[in-house]
Amino acid sequence: MTERKPPHLSFESWVDKQVREATERGEFDNLPGEGKPLPDIDRPYDDLWWVRKKARQENVSCLPPALALRREAEDAIAAAHRAGSEAEVRRIVADINDRIRAALKRPTSGPPVTLMPFDADRVVAQWRDQRSG
Repeated sequence: MTERKPPHLSFESWVDKQVREATERGEFDNLPGEGKPLPDIDRPYDDLWWVRKKARQENVSCLPPALALRREAEDAIAAAHRAGSEAEVRRIVADINDRIRAALKRPTSGPPVTLMPFDADRVVAQWRDQRSG
């Protein structure tokens, strides 16, 4: 739709014509979400809805570092429990423990880091129990 509105047409009739012609050409057929209700249509209006949606899509976190690390630790332990081998469990635990140790050594803004490194042997034992049971 790169053409300009002719001066003799009202804006509304020009737009209506563009939409009608596009519909006739099938340009609105098979669009994602066709026939489905608009997402979040019943939610209260939020000026920053698009920012929040983009942040969720990009997995952006605005958490203080200590809380973000706690979330990473929870995700890491969950990943360790789903791991396919003991070596993978130990690698996941070692990675999160490295991040925890690094956070404990440096000052952070916000709440303090209260996590301690995980016992890899204990996580492996939990992994084994989960696989056998």
